[in-house]
Amino acid sequence: MTHIRKAVFPVAGMGTRFLPATKSIPKEMLPLVDRPLIQYAVDEARAAGIEEFIFVTAAGKGALEDYFDTAAALEHSLQAKGKAEALATLERTRMPEGALSFVRQNKALGLGHAIRVAQHLVGNEPFAVLLPDDVIRGQAGALGQMVAAHAKTGGHMVATMDVPRAMTAQYGVLDVAREDGPLAYARGLVEKPRADIAPSTLAIIGRYILEPSIFAKLAHLGPGAGGELQLTDAINAEVDTAGVTGYRFDGERFDCGSVQGFVQATAAFALDRPDLQQGFSQFLDQRRAPLHQAA
Repeated sequence: MTHIRKAVFPVAGMGTRFLPATKSIPKEMLPLVDRPLIQYAVDEARAAGIEEFIFVTAAGKGALEDYFDTAAALEHSLQAKGKAEALATLERTRMPEGALSFVRQNKALGLGHAIRVAQHLVGNEPFAVLLPDDVIRGQAGALGQMVAAHAKTGGHMVATMDVPRAMTAQYGVLDVAREDGPLAYARGLVEKPRADIAPSTLAIIGRYILEPSIFAKLAHLGPGAGGELQLTDAINAEVDTAGVTGYRFDGERFDCGSVQGFVQATAAFALDRPDLQQGFSQFLDQRRAPLHQAA
């Protein structure tokens, strides 16, 4: 049994980059091939041994609750028509009784605030945080890799990847004291630093394992970058006490919070599918041919 039993999914964002689609559909329900974004995050958490799933939501996110609920009428109809394969695809949306919790973030005050809202559900134990916008493709789930490493290091742990220096202002960045394989021991974290002052190019990606001591820091956290309560600031305040490590995960990350990243992820996951690979690859080749000719 994993020592990390609970995971928080901050899903209260409005998804304005995907308007008008997100006017009526939560961004986390946008389908990546044939699964919504939230399903990829939940599947990764399950594979890492997570048993309790805490969703920090907002108004208009009811589709998330419906998605993980039993669809009795649909299942009865599929059963009556003998559509066993379709029925089987619904299995991954089933959750054990009592495994799901939903709590509202009434004000959009940032990621740090979203985590603080979940405190009473997390309790006094280490927990994971997964941002569904970050979809990570690989043979082993990024969170599972982190859970295994965290069992040895303890403290706060953040997923990291190297980014071009010109892009550091888009991320939280580690100030690295020393490295040991995939682990980077931090002396500090900086939220969205300019390229010329960034302490490294090791960026924080949307997977975290946090000790419960983080809640004391979040309780007194003031506004940071963008006027929001930044989780990075709270973690940074615990560098000298709980300790902070960055973990370079083995996998490919797609920023599905952007239209460009979402389209790229759709192509990558479609090409992974044996039933779609050949036809989709041919389609892409046909679309690229006129572009090459024009060039």
